[in-house]
Amino acid sequence: MRPLPVRNDPFGIFLCRVFAVAAVPDSTLEAARLDGAGELRIFVTIVLPMMIQGLVTVFLLQFVGIWNNCLLPFIMLSDQDKYPITLGLYTFLGKGAGDGDLYSLVITGSAVAVIPLIVLLLVL
Repeated sequence: MRPLPVRNDPFGIFLCRVFAVAAVPDSTLEAARLDGAGELRIFVTIVLPMMIQGLVTVFLLQFVGIWNNCLLPFIMLSDQDKYPITLGLYTFLGKGAGDGDLYSLVITGSAVAVIPLIVLLLVL
């Protein structure tokens, strides 16, 4: 089993840092330290719950970016049976470029491809 690809996204790191500075006041951290909480406990019990909205936003941005990635699978995969749905729709439309009947199938496939993104957005 291959590991999932990791994207190094400077925007996600920047967004997390800006959100952490705005969402977690220094006075809260100082109060936790005065109460005797260690750094790990402060992070797990105070900082993470305060940063959930920012982390979910970064996760959604990363997920949509990976979901819509066409170029990397096109270069890396040699078997068309393993293409993701976005690249499969592109190649399907490219095979019958002059056929007008394929457009309705590609539009339907595009609508189906968006359903997981909509479900994830509504759940999170």
